[in-house]
Amino acid sequence: MIRVLLAEDQTMFRGAMAALLSLEPDIEVVGDVGRGDEVVGACQAFRPDVALLDIEMPGIDGLEAARRLQAEAPGTRVMILTTFGRTGYLHAALAAGATGFLLKDAPATELAQAIRKVVAGQRVVDPALAIAALSEGSSPLTPRETEVLAAAGGHGTIAEIAKGLHLSAGTVRNHLSAAIQKLGARTRAEAIEIARAKGWLV
Repeated sequence: MIRVLLAEDQTMFRGAMAALLSLEPDIEVVGDVGRGDEVVGACQAFRPDVALLDIEMPGIDGLEAARRLQAEAPGTRVMILTTFGRTGYLHAALAAGATGFLLKDAPATELAQAIRKVVAGQRVVDPALAIAALSEGSSPLTPRETEVLAAAGGHGTIAEIAKGLHLSAGTVRNHLSAAIQKLGARTRAEAIEIARAKGWLV
């Protein structure tokens, strides 16, 4: 039997997914959690073969949970199951150690087959998203530019952002200017919108 842990904050969807997967003769849902910060403990307790993680969850998001699982429960393979088909999320998930990335609107039979492939050592990615990721490439922003742009999403002043990140105001302005230019945006707000839409700000 393939042992699966579900991590999803929407109780109804989590229950429906557990019921559907339980119909598969070779898959057993051994546990489920509704928060990202419960994932590692649950994996250590239930020792699943696969952890199915949503991205947006309270506590910590699914991407951070995947990173922690790599270090603290390396025997568990990670699949991301999300509503958000953003190429940035796909890149971040693969970098975090996920071996599967599917959208929630995929048929249940496709999900079950993807779980079997992941357990067999294969990588499974939503085909349309994989093509988009290849054509679009990864984020052009440096880690520091990403950090500054994410902080700017809180609508603080340059001085407030600088204080929060322990940088000078001039350094923050330079990073924001570089990010705006790289993203082909006209304003800070537009740059944030573009980066979020592509999944480059998580």
